[in-house]
Amino acid sequence: MALADYIEHKPVIDAARLRLRPLCPDDIPALKEWTPDKSIYAYWGKSPGKTDKNPELLFQKPEKPSKSFHLGVEEKASGKIIGDIWAYLIENDRMACVAIRIAPACQGRGYGTETLSAMTRFCFAHTELQRLWAKVDVRNTASQRILEKCGYTREGLIRQGKMVSAWCDYYIYGILSGDMA
Repeated sequence: MALADYIEHKPVIDAARLRLRPLCPDDIPALKEWTPDKSIYAYWGKSPGKTDKNPELLFQKPEKPSKSFHLGVEEKASGKIIGDIWAYLIENDRMACVAIRIAPACQGRGYGTETLSAMTRFCFAHTELQRLWAKVDVRNTASQRILEKCGYTREGLIRQGKMVSAWCDYYIYGILSGDMA
C-alpha cells in the first residue's frame, strides 16, 4: 500500500495494549478529560488551542483529504482514548514528522513507547515513507527516552529554534526504514 491509499480511509493499527485509530464523536468525553490539561503543553510549543479545550470542534467540519495521519490512542482494556499521534509534514512521500501526546493520568506506563513503535512500524511496512523525524524540547527527557527506545537517533540540536509558537532549544530525532532491520 501507499500513502495515497490512506487519503480517504485512515488506518487502524493494533498494538499489544493499544489501538491507534481515527477519532470519532464518541471520543469527545475521553478527550475532554485530558486535552485541556495545560501540563501536556509544557514542551509542546503552544498552549491548549480551541479544539484542545473543546474537542467537539474536531467533528464540526468534515476532515480534509490528506496523506497525513492523526490517530487517537485507544486503551483496549477501557476502550477510552488516552492520547493521540500524528505523522504529518510529509515531504515527497519519503519522510514525515511524528508527534505524540499521552494523557497525564496514563503517562509512565509505556504507552508512549508502544504507540510510537506501532506507528513507526506501520509507516515503514505499509507506506513508502523512508524516514520519520521528530522535534523534542531539550527539557523533555521523557519524550527523548520514548524516541530512543523506539530506535530513533538524536541527530542534532537546534538552538533557540521555533517549536510551533515557542522559541526554545530542541533536538531533532530521526529513524530510517533501514534502521528497523
